[in-house]
Amino acid sequence: MPKKEHIKSILIIGSGPIIIGQACEFDYSGSQSLRSLREDGIETILINSNPATIMTDPSMADHVYLLPLTTKSIVKILKEHPQIDAVLPTMGGQTALNLCIEADDKGIWKDFDIDIIGVDIAAINITEDREQFRTLMEEIGVPMAPQATATSYLEGKEIAQEFGFPLVIRASYTLGGAGASIVYKPEDFDELLTRGLEISPIHEVMIDKAMMGWKEYELELLRDNNDNVVIICTIENMDPMGIHTGDSITVAPAMTLSDRTFQRMRDMAIHMMRSIGDFAGGCNVQFAVSPDEKEEIIAIEINPRVSRSSALASKATGYPIAKIAAKLAIGYNLNELDNQITKSTSALFEPTLDYVIVKIPRWNFDKFEGSDRTLGLQMKAVGEVMGIGRSFQEALHKATQSLEIKRNGLGADGKSYTNYDQIIDKLTNASWDRVFVIYDAIQLGIPLSRIHEITKIDMWFLRQYEELYLLEKEISSFTLDTLPRELLLEAKQKGYGDRQIAHMLKCLESEVYRKREELNIQRVYKLVDTCAAEFKAETPYYYSTFENEVETADGNRFVENDSIVTEKKKIIVLGSGPNRIGQGIEFDYCCVHGVLAAAECGYETIMINCNPETVSTDFDVADKLYFEPVFWEHIYDIIRHEKPEGVIVQLGGQTALKLAEKLERYGIKIMGTSFEALDLAEDRGSFSSILKENNIPYPEFGVAETTEEALQLADELDFPLLIRPSYVLGGQGMKIVINKKELEEHVVDLLRKIPNNKLLLDHYLDGAIEAEADAICDGENVYIIGIMEHIEPCGVHSGDSNATLPPFNLGDLVLQQIKDHTKNIALALNTVGLINVQFAIKDDKVYIIEANPRASRTVPFIAKAYKEPYVNYATKVMLGEKKVIDFDFNPQLKGYAIKQPVFSFNKFPNVNKQLGPEMKSTGESILFIDSLKDDEFYELYSRRKMYLSK
Repeated sequence: MPKKEHIKSILIIGSGPIIIGQACEFDYSGSQSLRSLREDGIETILINSNPATIMTDPSMADHVYLLPLTTKSIVKILKEHPQIDAVLPTMGGQTALNLCIEADDKGIWKDFDIDIIGVDIAAINITEDREQFRTLMEEIGVPMAPQATATSYLEGKEIAQEFGFPLVIRASYTLGGAGASIVYKPEDFDELLTRGLEISPIHEVMIDKAMMGWKEYELELLRDNNDNVVIICTIENMDPMGIHTGDSITVAPAMTLSDRTFQRMRDMAIHMMRSIGDFAGGCNVQFAVSPDEKEEIIAIEINPRVSRSSALASKATGYPIAKIAAKLAIGYNLNELDNQITKSTSALFEPTLDYVIVKIPRWNFDKFEGSDRTLGLQMKAVGEVMGIGRSFQEALHKATQSLEIKRNGLGADGKSYTNYDQIIDKLTNASWDRVFVIYDAIQLGIPLSRIHEITKIDMWFLRQYEELYLLEKEISSFTLDTLPRELLLEAKQKGYGDRQIAHMLKCLESEVYRKREELNIQRVYKLVDTCAAEFKAETPYYYSTFENEVETADGNRFVENDSIVTEKKKIIVLGSGPNRIGQGIEFDYCCVHGVLAAAECGYETIMINCNPETVSTDFDVADKLYFEPVFWEHIYDIIRHEKPEGVIVQLGGQTALKLAEKLERYGIKIMGTSFEALDLAEDRGSFSSILKENNIPYPEFGVAETTEEALQLADELDFPLLIRPSYVLGGQGMKIVINKKELEEHVVDLLRKIPNNKLLLDHYLDGAIEAEADAICDGENVYIIGIMEHIEPCGVHSGDSNATLPPFNLGDLVLQQIKDHTKNIALALNTVGLINVQFAIKDDKVYIIEANPRASRTVPFIAKAYKEPYVNYATKVMLGEKKVIDFDFNPQLKGYAIKQPVFSFNKFPNVNKQLGPEMKSTGESILFIDSLKDDEFYELYSRRKMYLSK
């Protein structure tokens, strides 16, 4: 059947600001669907309030509306675009689905004669309303856990009495497991039941018998109008039932499922998808399997939309689920579409993997002091990483190396837990670092049977861990000179980093690297090709591994490498790794624009990143994608393989910046601002000295490396004091202290967490106004792309402040100082590319707080507000292709744009929600107002002093 010919114009609903439970995976799926629809000549109109994403870039849709996600905004758009034929709500997570339902309830789609495509309302209602879903599953013979719905406190109490404990409470129509909890004891039930009923928008909860210890699986499906269904990926949670899938370590393909059970699960998933409604699109189904030989299967839930897991499944298989789902929504059938990777097989061909992927979530508990760090049914992770390897062990190691939490992998880095009680506690109360703790437990001699009894993690996974530990033990009995080649090769094949092997052999990382060179143990690169190398793949999407040499008949020995190096001049862009607070999707936006700009300048572009949720790791953004940890050893091997002209580090946040020193040391060219200048700005002491030399005002300061020095400085500087460590992102470890006791406590804590750090102590300018400027500099000329004034006073981290563009309350004298200081600092730091400078303004005098010669969080916001591609311009300056004076700058903004931070405090009910110098927001939205008389501005301004904490 051809596509639905009457559909010429489609409205797509985005997912809004990033929150815990709904991150940038919807930016990825939304961007893919927009590109997919435009290929078919369809006009696309997008509504999304998130300024930090690629999805809201003007190049993505024909019309982009950066408006609040409300039915009022939808009506405004439908009036402005009477040509819209249909709405696609399945690409924007739960936010988009909920908005679609609300618009349907209000009759808006009917009033404007709009088709809903990709899903139908009945399917959303059946899957979201847990009572309806349970009834349907009973009708079609799909087993579920014993469960019942309650719409009142009394009903809930009666159900609990009938089922007994432990129980699971799940709130209807919520996202990321909000309102869900496991109740072990009757005395906790009342409070958790009340919370679930309150959080559910329809005040309904489902109470089920807890299937603790059962294994959990997810299947990603696609269905077309002809009722063809393909299963793209089967994902197994290493963690059993009881931990939200977003907080679980997951593996694909499934590792511990018998073929017979897999076939039953597959049939069940297809039966479920066909029974929830008549629609073409994507679907995610979750199952639990009993951990005994019976392998009973029960259904948990089904989501009729692309999900967090479908972004993961797309990156795991190379099959672009959102792109194909968008095509199915407009009437194509699977057999009419090409597999995007092979170009020679159809999209009806189910992917097969000849490698393993492991996803590990990334948490940010350090930002939520006093938070409950145990994991349960409510998601708490802020991002995730994915490792690809030839074996589970290699993929697991690569994922742990991608997390950026100062670990080099599992074990062998001197950071293991060794206290028996602490290890047992972390295993019993699922901790965020349990992926490491399992290894520590084995190292301590705790039997696998005991670990299995506590965690209910399948013995297959635990044996994989044990094998790793035994290998570490064996290698530790050798020295670098006596280590046999086959043992070193085995360690590399199992994912151990050179640093870890050096730790085992008590030598240097560089010595292990040299030994590998001598023994010809080199990384090779393999294609992610969707078909286990059965058909030729056209797409350059690679992961690394180590292989044994193959000997041909004529005695020639070689290792097969799929990554062919071309003669073209190349640029590598380092990605920003996993999302976290302080480093979010805005750096992915910058990386993607950097890649596209380098391509415009005639370079072959190479992307290195390990975040499965993002657009930068889409297989057709760069000329080559290496899905690898942003971890020195991996990057260095890729650079040696590809021999680029240089590496761009200033677009990938602190992740990429941290690698600048190593690149410099190894003689690899950094494009744009030099390492020396980057380091000057990062080192708080050196930076303040530059300000002194250039007569630029700054708050009185001193640098301390010990608690003693800090206490002496306090006598000279006067409280309140702002303490800031060097080389951190998102204000990590920053604090305002008002007496010596607080100062001592904080400095001791900081030096324990970040040893050998230079701490800057400066006099905190109480009640000052804060502002920031972003600029592009080519080493000679400076162009300021935007000056923003914060509504909150100085002391609230810039990422947590409401900020207005242009400033609303700064006189000409102050603005001139800001412009002069920005230009002087950019030139003093020899900036080539982007720079962000932050200011405190008191009594009409402008003081410098800090400068970052790299892309900042605010660059995408300013680009969207002024409708200018600033990252594109800055990249061309970094590459030396253009000077600042070559661009025709033409910013357009009527009125003001306000950057509004969004917090995820609801995930941590007991946490101190006051704001200060350390960033806590997980995302942001943009608000356009015509004048300062706007009610929304007035409300923000009147609340500005509420949050400031000392």
